[in-house]
Amino acid sequence: MRFIDETKIDVEAGNGGNGCVSFRREKYIPKGGPDGGDGGKGGDIILRGDSQKNTLLDLRYQRRYRACKGANGSGKNRTGAASENVEIKVPLGTEVWFLPPEGEPGEGFLGGEILEHGASLVVARGGRGGKGNAHFTSSTNRTPRFAQPGAEGESGSFKLVLKLIAQVALIGLPNAGKSTLISTVSAARPKVAAYPFTTLQPHLGIMPVGDFHQIVIADIPGLVTDAHLGTGLGTRFLRHIERTEMLVHLLSVAEHHDCQALLKAYEVVARELTLYRDDLIDREKLVILTQIDTIPEERLEVLMRELRQHSRMAERKVMAISAVTGAGIKEFKNALALSLAG
Repeated sequence: MRFIDETKIDVEAGNGGNGCVSFRREKYIPKGGPDGGDGGKGGDIILRGDSQKNTLLDLRYQRRYRACKGANGSGKNRTGAASENVEIKVPLGTEVWFLPPEGEPGEGFLGGEILEHGASLVVARGGRGGKGNAHFTSSTNRTPRFAQPGAEGESGSFKLVLKLIAQVALIGLPNAGKSTLISTVSAARPKVAAYPFTTLQPHLGIMPVGDFHQIVIADIPGLVTDAHLGTGLGTRFLRHIERTEMLVHLLSVAEHHDCQALLKAYEVVARELTLYRDDLIDREKLVILTQIDTIPEERLEVLMRELRQHSRMAERKVMAISAVTGAGIKEFKNALALSLAG
C-alpha cells in the first residue's frame, strides 16, 4: 500500500429541504388553515478517525465529497426527512487545513486535527430545512401563502496532512539500521537493503513491553544535509517526528569507523532537527551504535568510551546493538521503556 501523507479534498454539504405551502382540506372543515411542514436538514460532511488506517491513499483518488439535499416538507405538517451525513474516515494524526476560496490570497489555517479513534470533525454543515407556511400564521395573516426555502449547505476545500502518532521515532542517516531494528523489535516489515534510501516512507511498529503494555515506534526515512530545506526526502517526513515523545538516534559503526566520523554523522542529523524545529533535539534520549557485529569488540569498547566522554552526549544514553546477533536488543528495549516511563 502506498503511503500518502498529504492530499486535498473538496466537499459540499447538502442543502436544506424547502418548507411546504399547504392548507388543510378535509370534509366538513371548510377553513382548516395552513399545514405546510418544514424541510429536512441537509447532510453534513464529517471526518472521523479510524485507527485501522495509516495513509490518506483513499482520499488521493476520491477528492470530491457531496452530501444529499434534505427532503422538502409536505402537507399535514409533515417534516421532510433529513439527509444522511457523509463520513470520511481518516488515519489518526490527520490535520485539517481550511483553504481560502480559489483566487483569494492566503494559505489557509489549521481548523482541527483527528487524534483518537472515533473522534470526528464536521468540516461542512448541511443547510437547515426551510419552515413551512404553518409557522407564519399570525393574527393579521391567517392564510400565509409562502414558505421558507432551505438554506444552502457549506462547501469548501481542505488540505489533509498526516503526522504519524508514535511514542518513539528512529532517526539517523540512510543505512543507519533503522528498518532492521524496527523489524527486530516489532512485527513491522519494512524493506531492508544495503543501499541508501531503502526506506521511502515511514513505517510503524508495535513493540510489546511486558504482558499489557506496548510502545509504538516509527521508522523515519534517512535524513541528510539540508533535509529541512527539502533535500533528499526532506521535510515531507521530518514532520512525522513532531508528535513523538522520544527520539532514538542510530549511528552505524559499519559506515563510520572512528569516533570523529560518528560524531560528524550525528551532527548532520542533529543540525537538521534543530533547523526544522529547535525543540526537537531535546526529545533525543538514546544514541544507539548499530551493526556492531562488523567490528572487533575491543574497537567497539573504545568507540563507546570516546562517545560517552564527548560533551554532546552528556544528557544521552549511549548503547550498542546488533540486530543480526541480537546483542544489546534486550537492553535497548528496557532502556526505551524506562525512558518513556520517566
